[in-house]
Amino acid sequence: MAEGLLGKKIGMTQLFAEKGQSLPVTVLEVGPCFVAQIKTAEKDGYTALQLGFAETKRLTKAERGHLKNLPNLKNLLEVRTTTVDQYQVGQKLTVGLFNPGDIVDVTGISKGKGHAGVVKRYHFKGGKKTHGQSDRMRRPGASGATTTPGRVLKGMRGAGQLGNTRSTVLNLQVIRVDAERNLLALKGAVPGANNGLVFVRKARKD
Repeated sequence: MAEGLLGKKIGMTQLFAEKGQSLPVTVLEVGPCFVAQIKTAEKDGYTALQLGFAETKRLTKAERGHLKNLPNLKNLLEVRTTTVDQYQVGQKLTVGLFNPGDIVDVTGISKGKGHAGVVKRYHFKGGKKTHGQSDRMRRPGASGATTTPGRVLKGMRGAGQLGNTRSTVLNLQVIRVDAERNLLALKGAVPGANNGLVFVRKARKD
């Protein structure tokens, strides 16, 4: 069985459970994905599937050659699996891989928020707001050491790029599956902006 499927984030809404409680859900369009390539232990040294998702009009000649007899797929992702003998190149995989009640992990690119200071980036408290200070309210304070070692140590938290990184949210529950429209409703939030690419897989730590 494939480890997961590619899709895109549609947005957030709410669904109501049988007892009337409101559930915050994220709706994803998952699949259909096509098997673009199969990696085998004999030829490649490991086993994996290359999945393709979302059609596009613009591909290079090399990309069109790689996707021979397949749609012009925009996104390709290699997924490790030990059951490659169950698949064929060109096979179509759908959201039917998942069922309500399943627990999944979702990987995406978090929203990029540009350069941020330590208060926003790492939730630092900031400096005092009284006793004469005028410009330390959102500063990190002293970050260096004394004579030994006399420098700022590697890994010290500071201002810098916030977001726009690969992020995974674990153990989200599948609330609803709409096979006709390839939609998946997950309880909770997933990384990234609307229309962002995501990878949904069966949970590994449930």
